[in-house]
Amino acid sequence: MNNFLVTGPLAEAPSFASAPPAAPSNVNRTKIRRSALISSRKTKILLYSHDTFGLGHLRRNLAIADRLLAQDGQFSVRLLTGSPVIDHWSLPRGLQVHAMPAVVKDGAERYRSHDPRSMFALTKGYREALIVKSVLHYRPDIVLVDHAPAGMNGELLAALSLIRRELPGTRTILGLRDILDAPSIVKQVWDEQEIPTLLNQAYDQIFVYGSQSLFDVAANYGLTGRCAASVRYCGYVVAAPDAPSRTLNEPVTGPCWSAERAAGRPVVLVTAGGGGDGFFLMDAYLNAIRPLACCPSYSVIVMGPLMDAAQKAALRAAAEHRPDIELIDHTTNLVPSLRAANLAVAMAGYNTSAEIIATRTRAILVPRTAPRAEQMIRASLLAHLGVVDMVVPGPDLVDQLTRALTTGLTTPAPDPGLWESLDLNGAQRVTAHVSAMVPHDRERAW
Repeated sequence: MNNFLVTGPLAEAPSFASAPPAAPSNVNRTKIRRSALISSRKTKILLYSHDTFGLGHLRRNLAIADRLLAQDGQFSVRLLTGSPVIDHWSLPRGLQVHAMPAVVKDGAERYRSHDPRSMFALTKGYREALIVKSVLHYRPDIVLVDHAPAGMNGELLAALSLIRRELPGTRTILGLRDILDAPSIVKQVWDEQEIPTLLNQAYDQIFVYGSQSLFDVAANYGLTGRCAASVRYCGYVVAAPDAPSRTLNEPVTGPCWSAERAAGRPVVLVTAGGGGDGFFLMDAYLNAIRPLACCPSYSVIVMGPLMDAAQKAALRAAAEHRPDIELIDHTTNLVPSLRAANLAVAMAGYNTSAEIIATRTRAILVPRTAPRAEQMIRASLLAHLGVVDMVVPGPDLVDQLTRALTTGLTTPAPDPGLWESLDLNGAQRVTAHVSAMVPHDRERAW
């Protein structure tokens, strides 16, 4: 982290809260017109989403962008994303998207280029240059960084230094999901990478997309002093699929399955988010439902856009000649399907869990156990609260799923009152916090 340079402490940067100097009484009409133009211009928001694995970061940023762009023209929003599926995704109307070359995460802090013909060092260098160029050309009022304080493999450091040196009026925000990893691991990695120092010098606020009552990020990850004071708990960020500002590449008006094929049977929706590591769950599920003829149901398995083609072929082969199973390649809007399902069987990724909470769907969560403990912690907390059931993957996963499915399809849903402690206004609260950071007089930012 020693290549991150700043010119002075954060406290020395100009504050949006400071009052502008009073205008002289003899100001001319030209200046008056210019001041009116400045005060009416849109606030420019730059969203950064590294997107090295899965769909969680992309979907969270799109939900936030959607809410920002719905504010009567108050904001201009630009998204820097490394997602390899951005061209196929549903985008909010008015969002400017700048795609970075995709990278793949091979393990803890290990990456490679998505394109095997490109060296990782060259890909990273291009991404880093693109980020700096975007900051210089767009000159954002607010930069909202998703998840990674230094960016993928440190690619944000040059841009963060540039902002502090050359754009002192730009406010920087780090947005963290509810749970990153086990507290001991996060604190160790953050200490090794000097993240606490980076947070103090490069960021004005920290938004947490979760509930403090469920998981206190500041306390668990050892944030103290100014960092702890800058934390704002926003609640879970959930996409609003019916928002008027949204333009869908493929219209979605209801569940993703065939109502004729389901024929009134209880529907079990199986999903693993992007699907990149979800084959184990879907394969186990297909084996688990074999002995459940006494409790007939209709299974809808959404494989996900990031699942390997060979794994999709294996699932199709296993489900062949099964009229009670429907395989869906992917959907860009899972919420209507969750609302209509009788039971969901899912991994415990951030977005899937948040959408299950939002739709109050009866659910069995099967969290991955590596490389991070994030999903295990999230599923355990939600199961302890009583809003979901949890199955821990192991050698007996098929038997565990069989028992959990029998219970899930035959017992009442959780008490509705149990959901009330989970705040789902994340995108709305992010917009409110960002609006509060915008200067009333933007002349200094020009």
